[in-house]
Amino acid sequence: MKKILLVYIMIMLMLASACGNVEMTSNPNTSSEPKPETDESIIPKNTSEYCTVERINLDSETEKYFYGTWKVEKLLGFANSYNDASEYPTGQKFIGDEIIIKKDFFSSKGLKNYKKYQYELKNPLYEITAACENSLSFYRLYKIDIPDLNINDVVKAIVISDPSTKQSIPVSVSFFVVNNNRLILLSEATIFELKKMTD
Repeated sequence: MKKILLVYIMIMLMLASACGNVEMTSNPNTSSEPKPETDESIIPKNTSEYCTVERINLDSETEKYFYGTWKVEKLLGFANSYNDASEYPTGQKFIGDEIIIKKDFFSSKGLKNYKKYQYELKNPLYEITAACENSLSFYRLYKIDIPDLNINDVVKAIVISDPSTKQSIPVSVSFFVVNNNRLILLSEATIFELKKMTD
């Protein structure tokens, strides 16, 4: 009988102890202690820290600026991820060459020193593939330093596609429009500034 009573008392003590622990545990919703970070709390609220990456048609402002005959004016530098050995370190083979970008016509045949860049398209598709609200978000996405890019500059990446296949032209050439007043050519890992010759 004593053994049964002792076992019963032990069980009661264990239950009382467990109940006491439950009562002493604070409710996380009412605790004054700081809450640990959740996945949502580490997501930046400022979406301008990142680029919007989606294929969209050119907006009218970009379209108006982008169309024209452009001359490769100067070498700006190289992407930080890799170097284009054919152009490094001078990049002079493009300087002075021209590219024609019209609503109904595109020609890179003016890039005379590279056979693989000789391309012409009637009624090309021009699309913005990314829009970066500032230079930091642009660098995060492309790992490219464009000289004189200010922190608040908006950069749009533009690709050119064949209208029949909807595929980007098979050359490693793309463009960056900065604030609709600067056009940058990216060829392989080499970056050039273009100057508008005619509309």
